[in-house]
Amino acid sequence: MTATSQRYWDADAHEILRVDEGFVLTSVDPEATPGYSGDKEQSAEDLAAGAEELSELQERLYAQSRVDASDASVLLVLQAMDSAGKGGIIRHVVGSVDPQGIALTSFKKPTPEELAHDFLWRIEKRVPEPGFIGVFDRSHYEDVLIGRVRELAPPEEIERRYGAINAFEKRLTDSGTRIIKVMLHISYEEQRERLMERLDRPDKHWKYNPGDVDERALWPHYMSAYQTVFERTSTDYAPWHVVPANRKWYARLAVQALLLEALEGIDPQWPAATFDIAAEKKRLAAT
Repeated sequence: MTATSQRYWDADAHEILRVDEGFVLTSVDPEATPGYSGDKEQSAEDLAAGAEELSELQERLYAQSRVDASDASVLLVLQAMDSAGKGGIIRHVVGSVDPQGIALTSFKKPTPEELAHDFLWRIEKRVPEPGFIGVFDRSHYEDVLIGRVRELAPPEEIERRYGAINAFEKRLTDSGTRIIKVMLHISYEEQRERLMERLDRPDKHWKYNPGDVDERALWPHYMSAYQTVFERTSTDYAPWHVVPANRKWYARLAVQALLLEALEGIDPQWPAATFDIAAEKKRLAAT
């Protein structure tokens, strides 16, 4: 089900964006808004309403884990080509909830210490604790995307990693973590416009990396690598979702809907008081 507060969804975001058998990335229109009949203005209303709902569910999840025995958590994995909007998702969707219940990790180039271990070593250290929403801004999937495109590991090692990722994610879901894997899908042309905007605006220069142009030259190879990732690692317990992201407002709304659905599935409850409420009221009134 989609969030009750989001009026213009006419399909289940989880189902319509999910990568299933036979999925072909090149068939996805980055300009589309699948499952959503509203426009940009209406999406702003829905995003605000969804933020209230998300905030309460996240607080319930956190509160429940602090008082009751609970193993429930959520892990949002964000993958995309440069400038696809991961930062906007973190700021406008994840940023709408209490930060004390969020564990955000932005994975960068591995350090020498990290390279001395298996590729999942640094990832395992950052999985969310019970009660938290974990967010991976890039993730273990870099090791089978850049790793494959840039030939940073032998082909047989890349093949091994797909299985290792599936086993890792199965362990997480078996232990109570809901995994939401999202690829924000923008077009080659849209990326050019967004990168050009960063060059045109002094307040965006810090976001620009000259290496982004080099990566653009490898665009078809990255699309092929993503297709393989979907085929090898979109599972029943941790499916991928491809979100058309040329329209930033839709991408934010779609990721919010996926988060809401995961939290609604957990259905966290406010923990019951562990003290006599009436007695505490008397004690407090007497002070």
